Amino acid sequence: MMDILEVNDLTKKFGDFVAVDHISFTLQEGEIFGFLGPNGAGKSTAIKMLTTILNPTSGEARVCGYDIVRERDAVRRNIGIVFQDPSSDRFLTGRENLRYHAVMYHMPRREIEKRIDEVLELLDLKGRENIPIKDCSAGIQRRFEVARGFMTRPRLLFLDEPTVGLDMQARVRLWSYINKLREEEAITILLTTHYIEEADYLCDRVGIIDHGKIVALDTPQNLKDVAGRETVRVEVANGRGTRFADALREMEWMRDIEHDGKEIRLGVEDGESRIPQILTVASRMGVPVTSVEVVRPSLEDAFLHFTGKTIREEEGNLQDLRKARRRRRR
Repeated sequence: MMDILEVNDLTKKFGDFVAVDHISFTLQEGEIFGFLGPNGAGKSTAIKMLTTILNPTSGEARVCGYDIVRERDAVRRNIGIVFQDPSSDRFLTGRENLRYHAVMYHMPRREIEKRIDEVLELLDLKGRENIPIKDCSAGIQRRFEVARGFMTRPRLLFLDEPTVGLDMQARVRLWSYINKLREEEAITILLTTHYIEEADYLCDRVGIIDHGKIVALDTPQNLKDVAGRETVRVEVANGRGTRFADALREMEWMRDIEHDGKEIRLGVEDGESRIPQILTVASRMGVPVTSVEVVRPSLEDAFLHFTGKTIREEEGNLQDLRKARRRRRR
């Protein structure tokens, strides 16, 4: 399997501000790779360099073997882009937007209508193609943006915050279409997102990006595994959790334990298999257990583990930094 994208020490500075800080990674053919991080972390700036919109300050990258600075025309022939902000002509219909995009990319005229029908079918847009974009719902508009992005059969599709502004139902629907794209078109996808569940659901590998740096890169499951052990939450009645917790602490498989008298949180390996033993101890001690739940580490836990903050906290910090810079310029 070949590398569709190779990135080495890619850096972008705006004055004294480092937006992207020496990032390196590769993207294999057929993979969905995601940059996960808060707004302002450098994700969109990285995309703009990789799609030849911005020149890097230093470092290099190759798309399908072509250098993003010296061979930008060849790079552009091999990529599709769906920007975070809508870029379709709102007064044209969906079909007209797709046709215009194909002509601008010098797609052979005899192939255009056939390809339009293919992408309409793939993204379930048949019957909506003759409606002006401005009269479509936000979810339909976004699907037309994605359809346009791979109209020319790119080898690498960039999706910058593909579901931003959509409600949960529309987001989940678009996720299914993105997966369908990969499966039926054999397309490679690089997306940016600040939605934890989006990265977890879609991506084969995730790069957590914070203040312009990639601080962790692996499969979602491996990142979650690094973040911590499973936790078994046990609720008990009658305030008898203290003695019960003391008894559980003596178990050889116990790693750590917290309790507040009613709820006990047990850090263990393979928590589900420990539930029978936990309930046996409770029964022996006459402690009434009202509920047992296994809580597995999430990608949010992984982000917190690698950055020290949640994505929401990071977004707040970055917004404060941007305001401070604007004040200094006045």
